[in-house]
Amino acid sequence: MQKKRSPFVVLGTIAVVVFVLVYIGVNLTTNVGKTQLQVNTEDAAKKLDKLYKNISVKFEEPVKGQIDLDPVDIGASLPDISKYPITEDNTTDSFAEIFSSIEKGGTGIDGWLTEAAADFNKAKIMVNGKQASVKLRNIASGTAADYIRSGKYVPDAFTPSNELWGEMVKDYGVKTQLISSRLVGNVPGVVMSKKKHDELLEKYKEINVKTLTDAIVNNELAMGYTDPFASSAGLNFLVTALNTFDSSDLLSKKAVEGFERFQANVPFIASTTIQMRDAAKSGMLDAFILEYQTFVNAADLKGGYVFVPFGVRHDSPLYALGNLPKEKIDIIKKFAEFVQGEKYQSLGTQKGFNGLNDYKPQLKLKDSSILPAAQKLWKEKKDGNKPTAAVFVADVSGSMDGERLNRLKESLLKGQKFLGRDNSIGFVSYSSSVSINLPIGKYDANQQSMFVGAINGLQAGGQTATFDAIIVALKMLQDELAANPNTKPVIFVLSDGETNEGNSLKEIKELIESYKVPIYTIGYNANIQALQDISSINEAASINADTDDVVYKIGNLLNVQM
Repeated sequence: MQKKRSPFVVLGTIAVVVFVLVYIGVNLTTNVGKTQLQVNTEDAAKKLDKLYKNISVKFEEPVKGQIDLDPVDIGASLPDISKYPITEDNTTDSFAEIFSSIEKGGTGIDGWLTEAAADFNKAKIMVNGKQASVKLRNIASGTAADYIRSGKYVPDAFTPSNELWGEMVKDYGVKTQLISSRLVGNVPGVVMSKKKHDELLEKYKEINVKTLTDAIVNNELAMGYTDPFASSAGLNFLVTALNTFDSSDLLSKKAVEGFERFQANVPFIASTTIQMRDAAKSGMLDAFILEYQTFVNAADLKGGYVFVPFGVRHDSPLYALGNLPKEKIDIIKKFAEFVQGEKYQSLGTQKGFNGLNDYKPQLKLKDSSILPAAQKLWKEKKDGNKPTAAVFVADVSGSMDGERLNRLKESLLKGQKFLGRDNSIGFVSYSSSVSINLPIGKYDANQQSMFVGAINGLQAGGQTATFDAIIVALKMLQDELAANPNTKPVIFVLSDGETNEGNSLKEIKELIESYKVPIYTIGYNANIQALQDISSINEAASINADTDDVVYKIGNLLNVQM
């Protein structure tokens, strides 16, 4: 007679069997995943090698050029101020010109201050017996600060998104007078997917900048932020993050070490908010930074995202600048009083402002000199111990002859001053065939000299094999990564966007996706859509060079990416 088993023994046996099956399944899945990744990588390498061998590649003899070791002159790179639109013009001879940040000095949802200024100019307000008016210029806070501190153009007044820019221009020696600490209420924040928010909330019990930086350090959150040299929210986030590591001294060894650990796990720093939001839409990011006024007006962010405020408020302070006559000061004061009236505060609320009035600043600066120092620290430490290897790819086909090629050369010669010395660069030019003008090398004075020499020697002619040149750049970068694995690869393509020879985007798009190398494009009288199609593959930015501010834009791009 068979002995009857205990139910506990039966259950134990079942549990062991289930465990073994799960263990085998997990390991099979893991190994299949690893094998699949390995196969994909091997397939990409084989395809790249095959494509590269079918391209006519010429190795040019490097030629040295004269380098300029003077520091970057921001004022020289800035375009004429007329580049930035006047959204409300003065109607009288007694007026004050005001630089306004773009979330309020534009049109539509972003036109709160524009509309208020138009009404101010119609109100026939008298100052010292004269009818007063204002001229409003729509310009990003970081760019406005560059004009003011460089002295290239200084308006009568400045209303940036936050107080940090006002403190910064003051630290650069510009005389400032705070007229109002708040024209309209706004707050920056981290916009996070609700799923990730709930996951972190369960672990950390509360969500704030401290817990967010901890989550990033622990590699639990993929978050992006914007350029702190140009973006109000980006600058605010930088100093707020430093503050979480050491609130007593934002530049202490403790703060710097904490920032390096944090920055090592930040996958994405965007040149613009649009670029960052596109990266978030692609699923690349769990979170990114944005102002509340933009968040509440973004239909695509409703429902699935949570807004977590941080840093100093973005209450649009108003500063008078320089040694103004009393009449100008009085006009600026009258304007501040006017827009702070109930009618215009209600208008602001309708446009998404004044939404988080209970939020108290998490950051209080003790010394304004910390701001440029924090920016300098960011530039030095943003890539941690992972320097960038970049290949610049220049279109020298016949269609680039003349003004386009001249502008391309100017862009590179002026923009190369923004390249960090710890990085490595190479240079490729192309027409019907592809030339490696400069192999990848550390960006020291010798490499810089040969980079300048290669740029100066460019001449246009022939057809346009854009994607052949990108294949060559990818091959150069893969060889560089094999020798120096701890490197961040990037490609910059400068072109008019037309391709009429060699491989097509369709033929190499999957390869670009496989290697995940961002390709930034700069277009010269170009088919901008074709260049945007290239950049969008791996969430990079595309710049239209047919504008007066191309050198400034490229400088900002290289400052962020290099």
